This record gives sequence, C-alpha cells and structure tokens, in this order.
Amino acid sequence: MGRKLYVGNLPYSATEQTLQDTFSQFGTVDLVNVITDRGTGQSKGFGFVEMSSDSEAQKAIQELNGSSLDGREIAVNEARPQQKRSGGGGAGCGGYGGRNRR
Repeated sequence: MGRKLYVGNLPYSATEQTLQDTFSQFGTVDLVNVITDRGTGQSKGFGFVEMSSDSEAQKAIQELNGSSLDGREIAVNEARPQQKRSGGGGAGCGGYGGRNRR
C-alpha cells in the first residue's frame, strides 16, 4: 500500500485546502495537489493527496471512497505510478516539417 492517493470526481469548487481539511481527519497530510488546466486554471476534477503513513492512507480510502464532497461522490484509491510520456514531435513542432532543404 502506498501513501499517495488519487482523488477523482472532485467538484470544480474543491481546492487544495478543501482536500487538506477533508483528509487530515484520517492522519497527517504531507502533500495536496489539485490538477488544473494550464490555460484556464480551472480544476480538472481530480487531484492527489499524500498521507504520512500507509495506514493513514488506507484509513482515508476506506472512509472517503464513495463519500460525498460538496454534493459529488468522490473516488479515492491508491495512486498508480506516473507513466512516462512519449515526447513525439511532428511537423510544426520545430522538427523536420517535410521541406526539402539543400
């Protein structure tokens, strides 16, 4: 069991402070991160919370998964490791855009 938790189906009104307050009922919260859109700054409806121990994280999952937060039923489970993204660039990304160069 890991200490980092995925929190999904968040209401767009949820802030990092909202998650801090909600999860601190089950132990020490080390880190909170609500994922936002780069362009608008609006929440994407999910985030991550890192608890200080595995047992606190497990307790938070048991108590909060399926519970209501500002009228939405949230999903709380162990976060999966971040997958490596491929950085493929295409034409128009400063690569070789198909022109013949001499």
